[in-house]
Amino acid sequence: MKILLSLAVGAALLAPASAFAQTASDHQGIAAGDVLIRLRGILVAPNESSGGINPTFPGEHVKVDDSFMPEVDVTYMATDNVGFELIASTTKHTASGTSGTTGSIGKLASTWVLPPTLTAQYHFNPHGTVRPYVGAGVNYTIFWNEKASKGLEAAVGPTRVHMSDSAGWAAQAGIDIDLNPKVFLNLDVKYIDIDTTARLDTTALGTEKVRLHLDPLVFGVGVGMKF
Repeated sequence: MKILLSLAVGAALLAPASAFAQTASDHQGIAAGDVLIRLRGILVAPNESSGGINPTFPGEHVKVDDSFMPEVDVTYMATDNVGFELIASTTKHTASGTSGTTGSIGKLASTWVLPPTLTAQYHFNPHGTVRPYVGAGVNYTIFWNEKASKGLEAAVGPTRVHMSDSAGWAAQAGIDIDLNPKVFLNLDVKYIDIDTTARLDTTALGTEKVRLHLDPLVFGVGVGMKF
């Protein structure tokens, strides 16, 4: 009888511990309904190509520099494996001539770029501590605060710059690595399809236009929290 009583008491004491262990296991990784917020430092590296600067310099092209900036994104997990991520960041880029007259000027114009991007992601190993993912989605890029460089205005007079907005697609791959049950390290890379037409309204030359394919790779490193 004492043995049976001892076993009963032991089982009663072990039951809460077992339930707690199961609950802790259930909260490992991510699951449907979780919200993931990440703060990343990003490098935006355009893979640019351009047409000629028409009509005056059809044989001359432009290049666009890289940019570093912080980025915030939010992911909602619709299922254990499928999430939807929205990113928000803005970066500043400078366009420069590569040869000829515009190459001798150097920097031609600068612009801020706001590319909100929505991707649908598939997360592998959602209940593990190391979780790779891939995603694909859509992007709409807004160019704002465009300005002609001092060098360009010295060469052709006062100039107004306008860059057309862009709609395109995006792809990504990344990995989340848990540091504790709530906080994780994130590594991420995206390709974003961005095309624009830059219009330069100059005093000396009239209107010049150049078609730009920016198509940047966006490399990100940061931390995230699970809610």
